[in-house]
Amino acid sequence: MDRKGIILLAVALLLATTAGWAAYSYLEKSGANRAQNDTTPVVVAVRDLTFGTRLETEHLAVANFPKSAVPRGAYAVLDSVLGQTSKVFLVEGEAVLSSKLSSVGGGLSVMVTPSMRAISLQIDQITGVSGFVLPGDRVDVLVTIDNAGGSGVAVTKTALQDAEVLAAGTTTEEKSKRTITTQAVTLLVTPVGAEAVALGQAQGKIHLVLRNPVDHELVNVQPTDTRTILGIKPQKSAPAPAPRRNEKRTVAKTAAAPTPAPPPPVAPAVAKPVPPSFTIIRDGNITKQNPATEAKPNP
Repeated sequence: MDRKGIILLAVALLLATTAGWAAYSYLEKSGANRAQNDTTPVVVAVRDLTFGTRLETEHLAVANFPKSAVPRGAYAVLDSVLGQTSKVFLVEGEAVLSSKLSSVGGGLSVMVTPSMRAISLQIDQITGVSGFVLPGDRVDVLVTIDNAGGSGVAVTKTALQDAEVLAAGTTTEEKSKRTITTQAVTLLVTPVGAEAVALGQAQGKIHLVLRNPVDHELVNVQPTDTRTILGIKPQKSAPAPAPRRNEKRTVAKTAAAPTPAPPPPVAPAVAKPVPPSFTIIRDGNITKQNPATEAKPNP
């Protein structure tokens, strides 16, 4: 091939390459524009966030979602959600929705429903189901109080049933040169239930009983005491010993009704003196006469 042919071939290849590159660039730009027109910006979480987190710029980012996949209540700009508090757990990449945020309060308070209360208690590995109590679980609360049924007789009572666990965390502290791990659990209870838990913590010991999350049945459970567990019947009180003979007289005298006091003496009635009477015989007539009356003839 002569030099002229080589030049023509090189020019043809250059033109073909340029045309291909121009076509590719055009198609890519068109596809990008088309994809951009089919998506919308959505505010998402950049990492896992627990409930009660006050949202700041370091917690959020903006991602493009297909318009057909944008959930209801999503936000398009960061300023729409800054300063609000999450009511639920948010995972990385999850869209931040209005139903998952609260503009009032912060922290755990946003999880407390109206007319309910949140109360925290400390449990150990034994009383807390070996640390398997997690937020969202349902538990029963048992209270054990020593000497509640008498000397040496402890009583256990189910104080709460089907209580929701709002939060659970583990803390470590040093006691007597030993490391003790305790778990703090926060429960959602009624005001009456809060009083029962507070009294149980002050007077006895608290145990948590884990239950199935779909089991909401409330069971009528009677208190259990030490005698019931050991199968010991309550002892009847012994009768009082019979008193001795001398003691009988003393008891009789003591038990006898008191003798009523005699009535005061009544002064005897004083008889009025009878005035003397006189008999007068005059001219054959007999007449009786009192000093205060006139003489009347005696027929």
